[in-house]
Amino acid sequence: MYHIEDYDYDLPEELIAQVPASERDKSRLLLLERSTESLSDHFFFELPRLLKAGDILVVNNTRVVPARIFGRKQSGGRVEVLVLEHSGDSVPKGNTRWCLLRSSKRPQQGARLFFDNQMQGVVSGLGDDGLVQITFEGPQPLDFFLEEKGIMPLPPYIRRVKEDDRAPIDRERYQTLFAKKVGAVACPTAGLHFSAGLVEDLFQAGVSVVPLTLHVGHGTFKPVRVQDIRKHHLGEEEYAVGHETADAINAAKGQGRRVIGVGTTVVRTLETLGRSKGLLRPSHGMTDLLITPGFQFKVIDGMITNFHLPRSSLLFLVSAFSGLELTRKAYQRAVAKAYRFYSYGDAMLII
Repeated sequence: MYHIEDYDYDLPEELIAQVPASERDKSRLLLLERSTESLSDHFFFELPRLLKAGDILVVNNTRVVPARIFGRKQSGGRVEVLVLEHSGDSVPKGNTRWCLLRSSKRPQQGARLFFDNQMQGVVSGLGDDGLVQITFEGPQPLDFFLEEKGIMPLPPYIRRVKEDDRAPIDRERYQTLFAKKVGAVACPTAGLHFSAGLVEDLFQAGVSVVPLTLHVGHGTFKPVRVQDIRKHHLGEEEYAVGHETADAINAAKGQGRRVIGVGTTVVRTLETLGRSKGLLRPSHGMTDLLITPGFQFKVIDGMITNFHLPRSSLLFLVSAFSGLELTRKAYQRAVAKAYRFYSYGDAMLII
């Protein structure tokens, strides 16, 4: 269960969702019940009747920055830049940021880059795996420039061309209903299925929804290049859990009510805090927690998650919670029944 080959599966390309469902809560939902090892097919809007009164859903309220920009080098060559560091509510950033840069030839330190709106950048540092440090200069702050000119950093399996006419849809739909805290470069996609009407239906059914923040970084999705998955290293990501959320979770655990994490980012955050004995405490910090089979979950009793890429750390986490064999059966069923996969795809409820 620790060999990378155990997490491979075949997926027809046509099942990789290229656009979101027509309405957020109209996506499909595969229910996996661990106690009976049963699988059943539903729609996401049925969630209130699939949960129990007293359940608490924990969602990620990070907001994705339209952080991908295109420019050119002094030679005229095209560059694509993904800005990885962003100013949040309490953490302002300067003009120098770490970025991922793609070009035919990597610029050298000191090279100047040119973007729209008279924005320029100077390569001020070089890192590994395509990372560069860029000092931006322009008539407006970088954060404003990204909001105006940046493109949503969709994963590469969602195919788009420059100036794609679906870009306005992506701006709205590659962002969850809960998105408030600026800082992510990828969406916590399990939250994409919630509509305002569904949240109201959940409240009416006695299910509460509380937020935390984990700013999803590009490291979460980096390829696993080790044979033993326990040796994989995730990049650090910033999280924050406030008093009200910590109190609500502590009350639920104390009363025997279920805590259900909406997405792997929420699960990793809660289990990071749950590694210390006792009650969850309001906290702000960094986590690089990798969850693989054998992990002892201390906080969550269920999770909602999308269908993940083969050989990915996200699939390790799901398999740790529901068991590798049962996870395989769920994915086989999803393929056979033509569920839609990955970020814009359908979801699983595991309880």
